[in-house]
Amino acid sequence: MKILKWGFIGCGEVTEKKSGPAFSEVPGSSVEAVMSRSEEKARSYAERHGIKKWYTDAQELIDDPDVNAIYIATPPSSHATFAIMAMKAGKPVYVEKPLAASYDDCARVNRVSEQTHVPCFVAYYRRYLPYFQKVKNIISEKVIGDIVSVQIRFAVPPRDLDYNHPENLPWRLQPDIAGGGYFYDLAPHQLDLLQDIFGVIIDAYGICSNRAGLYQVEDSVSACFKFENGLSGSGSWCFVAYESAKEDRIEVVGTKGQLSFSVFTYEPINLITSEGSQSIVVPNPPYVQYPLIKSVIEHLQGLNVCTCTSISATPVNWAMDRILGKF
Repeated sequence: MKILKWGFIGCGEVTEKKSGPAFSEVPGSSVEAVMSRSEEKARSYAERHGIKKWYTDAQELIDDPDVNAIYIATPPSSHATFAIMAMKAGKPVYVEKPLAASYDDCARVNRVSEQTHVPCFVAYYRRYLPYFQKVKNIISEKVIGDIVSVQIRFAVPPRDLDYNHPENLPWRLQPDIAGGGYFYDLAPHQLDLLQDIFGVIIDAYGICSNRAGLYQVEDSVSACFKFENGLSGSGSWCFVAYESAKEDRIEVVGTKGQLSFSVFTYEPINLITSEGSQSIVVPNPPYVQYPLIKSVIEHLQGLNVCTCTSISATPVNWAMDRILGKF
């Protein structure tokens, strides 16, 4: 069995519980080193998690001979750069979502992966969670018949940090770092799930606006899109809604019923058919990225095939860039 010794580029919040611990839970895998531009953060993370080495320079971590796989957990604007650096060093990559801050950068990553024959995987971990596997099974088994429409509805109130002065706004609201606003951070999970179920989105249009004026990027988005199987869908996202308007819901309508589920809150799946209404509770593992990380590691060990690759992740960026009017 190939032993994977991971190096983390970035050791922020996502690595604390969602992903980081999972790398040491899978047989034949461990974390060898971490990197942050902040010496204090890198040292603290390494000490708290029992990791041998820490760096403040990404190239030094990539060049470490004891590191043979790279996890990139930085903001999207640097994903492509670090992924390309790692692949050119012959080291496979697991990148946080979205793959990059633009469709063009995704294409760059894919070209280098093809040229170097080094795989790149993307952290669309919801595909592998039991909750969404149940949703996919209900649809594929035609419990609600043939699907005729799908709709995303998402609304949340502003966060406290959204009221900061422009120079202190979180990176998710800085388009040169994030690719857009909160839409570019949250919509990828929703769109990736739908593409995993219904196929690639081949057409997409959007109307974006800034209604609250708290920051420069869009705070409200409406979109329509079409999947390769001919199914049409729509979505609405509002990040400045009133508290009572909070919503996290995807609704799938079929010829024999209706299915609705959440993406971020994991509310019980609601299934309505001629037999009545059913509420389905599906628990997820404590480390939500564990099922996908296990699949990635087993792929690299030659034990299975993980399909959550940079190629499969790229259509999400294409759809988002179309919705935001980037091209």
